Amino acid sequence: MTSTGIPLGLSWAPAAVGNWTGLRLPDPFQTFNFAVEIEGLLLAGFNEVSGLESQIEMESYREGGVNGFVHQLPGAATPAHLVLRQGLSPLSGLWGWYDNTTRGVIQRRSGTIVLLDRRQIPVMWWNFRNALPVRWTGPTFSASGDDVGFESLELVHEGLTKPLLGQAAALAHGVAGMVG
Repeated sequence: MTSTGIPLGLSWAPAAVGNWTGLRLPDPFQTFNFAVEIEGLLLAGFNEVSGLESQIEMESYREGGVNGFVHQLPGAATPAHLVLRQGLSPLSGLWGWYDNTTRGVIQRRSGTIVLLDRRQIPVMWWNFRNALPVRWTGPTFSASGDDVGFESLELVHEGLTKPLLGQAAALAHGVAGMVG
């Protein structure tokens, strides 16, 4: 309890530590600084990565004689499609990977999406397994504009993992930010 009679919960702990010891809470990670690696090759120039999500499907089960509620049991986890978006470049391998897939040359690839801090140091990452391109989107052309052309590749995959090492790196980065 505080002197005002308010109980201290875990959510108060960082604030209390920060106030009493001079430590400051770390800033949230910014999402504009990231890299994508597929099969060991660092792919640069991505403007956006979306689809870092997964959802557990719930199955309803009605128990005989229990009418007040329906049991909700967890089923399989279903990952969303990943979408990689980048400026159009002659060096991009995205079209080639997609084109090979349309011709029956199936190349499942695994990779990593890495969140970087302001100094380009990896602070967190997510691995995806056995990805396969299912959609390629090219640039929109307009004679009246001077916009950069973008392409995107949508991938299905067999799941996301957030390695323990990546979680530890994020925690260490946060602690260093509190004392540094």
